[in-house]
Amino acid sequence: MLPIQLDTARLTIVIVGRGLAAARKVKTARDGGARHLAVFSDNPGPALTAAAGGDLIDRLPDNTELARAHLVISAGLEDVEEIALGERCRALHILVNVEDRPEYCDVHLPAVLRRGDLTLAISTNGRAPGLAGLLRRHLETLFGPEWEHRIDEVADVRAGWRANGVDMAGVKQRLSRFVEQRKWLP
Repeated sequence: MLPIQLDTARLTIVIVGRGLAAARKVKTARDGGARHLAVFSDNPGPALTAAAGGDLIDRLPDNTELARAHLVISAGLEDVEEIALGERCRALHILVNVEDRPEYCDVHLPAVLRRGDLTLAISTNGRAPGLAGLLRRHLETLFGPEWEHRIDEVADVRAGWRANGVDMAGVKQRLSRFVEQRKWLP
């Protein structure tokens, strides 16, 4: 696996599913900055209807609609539907995540802790998502809300160092001292 971050603001994301499971995926996509979102469901239920809002399309997608996506995320479908969707996406060369079916996933959605621009992601490659969630909750105790502003502080001083001609090795050294002086890490 190659851990990467996708700029979801630039991508078209399609969520296919039903109920609360799909509603959680909508929240995940929006929390990740998704701007181009289409949510397909033939039986959304109240939670998904509320989460999707104006992005809800009251049916399942056809291949033309899937082909417009950069990423397809599925949750809350019947097993046979999820398998078929995964196969369709692969045939169309679209990245796909099928909830709780790692064998049909090109990408896995990690457990995520966000503190402003600080993003901590824990993945078990789809094999133990509950454990990833437990680890994320543990990290919440280590990286509290104060970290949201620390990223801005580091970015500002780093930009100043770079503007003054400090090379990357020097930036790394200065950053270590900067964090150590502030006692941000044990």
